[in-house]
Amino acid sequence: MAQKTGIPKGTRDFGPIEMERRNYIFNTITQVYHRYGFKQIETPAMENLSTLLGKYGEEGDKLLFKILNSGDFLSKVPNPSGDLDSVKMASFITEKGLRYDLTVPFARFVVQHQNELTFPFKRFQIQPVWRADRPQKGRYREFYQCDSDIIGSTSLLNEAELVHIIDDVFIALNIPVVIRINNRKILAGIAEIMGASEKLIELTILLDKIDKIGIEKVMEEIEALGLTADSITILKQVHNLSGLKVPEKLNHLEKLIGSTTEGEKGIAELRELFELLQEMEIENEIAIDLTLARGLNYYTGAIFEVVAKGVQMGSICGGGRYDDLTGIFGLNNMSGVGISFGADRIYDVLNEMDGFGETTNLSTKVLVINFGKEELTTSMKLAEKLRKNGIATEVFPDDAKLKKQMNYADKNKIPFVIMAGADEIANQVFQLKNMNTGEQLKLNQTELIAALK
Repeated sequence: MAQKTGIPKGTRDFGPIEMERRNYIFNTITQVYHRYGFKQIETPAMENLSTLLGKYGEEGDKLLFKILNSGDFLSKVPNPSGDLDSVKMASFITEKGLRYDLTVPFARFVVQHQNELTFPFKRFQIQPVWRADRPQKGRYREFYQCDSDIIGSTSLLNEAELVHIIDDVFIALNIPVVIRINNRKILAGIAEIMGASEKLIELTILLDKIDKIGIEKVMEEIEALGLTADSITILKQVHNLSGLKVPEKLNHLEKLIGSTTEGEKGIAELRELFELLQEMEIENEIAIDLTLARGLNYYTGAIFEVVAKGVQMGSICGGGRYDDLTGIFGLNNMSGVGISFGADRIYDVLNEMDGFGETTNLSTKVLVINFGKEELTTSMKLAEKLRKNGIATEVFPDDAKLKKQMNYADKNKIPFVIMAGADEIANQVFQLKNMNTGEQLKLNQTELIAALK
């Protein structure tokens, strides 16, 4: 009996059309990164668990894919038949895990290669990451991130530059978006005014759920944390500022949390950032979202999240400032800021918008018909000449009926077909057929190349 085939849930195969479209996204983002002077790196798919654990919060740690040690791993477990829970067992039988994101491996990379780098260091990285999440629309277990980071500088010009990159990428992809911005210091100020500084992490996790479950449900969960009615009222006041313009919103916020040290810093940073952005030509909408939290624990300053207009999808880009992520690896005072484009969600958005069009068609441009052994040498030499002139060309491999070869061109959306039969070869004039219009031209080799170029 044949084995049933399949792939793990939350993963996907990509055929030629999908790959053309995905490469269109990757190439667009890469071109923008290059224009801003970012340099590409790669890191391994797996990292030591000691590098990954504790960097994403308790929820993030649960989503790490752990890799079982090779060999007789059970021999390392003390009393394997004893009362060991799964967490304790894992510490003995697994030492590595698949990367959860690209930022923590990047921090490890910076520390490990610090003597080879010039700071501030601008890097970009386009690679897959893995999370043991529940698969659903726009959420996969294996997906690609397209990161860019500037590390070794505290200047808010870096944040402004990253917002400009976000704008440039989505203009190039023709996706209208809203770029949401907040600051973790503001969240710390809100938590302090609420009397919940010690619950900042829990608070940010709950605020991160507003888009998913709504403000009322989040308020119920916050109440369950044991916060007072006055604290919840303060949070509602913050949420009610959402309709105000940026200067007005910051002025109201200053009255509410400006007396706190962190809150005051966060407001000042947002003011400076928006002053910088006003000097730039940003086409997409920018908004301050005071409930934006970004669940990752390592963010300390500005945070970003991008959503597509008119499409029901989560964030398609996000990021923020991290002041001392490298400190956990022994390199202190190395502030950085970065963003990450979610290529898979961007793909889904473009699909829903019917936004790929012909720009992603990188397939064969012309098919040379195979008329048989005697004509094949000429066909192959013609194909070689076309390829050297940058024209993607195929020669049909089999001496098949003309109808079959034409069907092959049609099904593969090859726009042109060249017929080089005995008569054409004798006269050194080839027939070029446009598969879309049906028009046929008789051209010599020089004319043929010019027409196809």
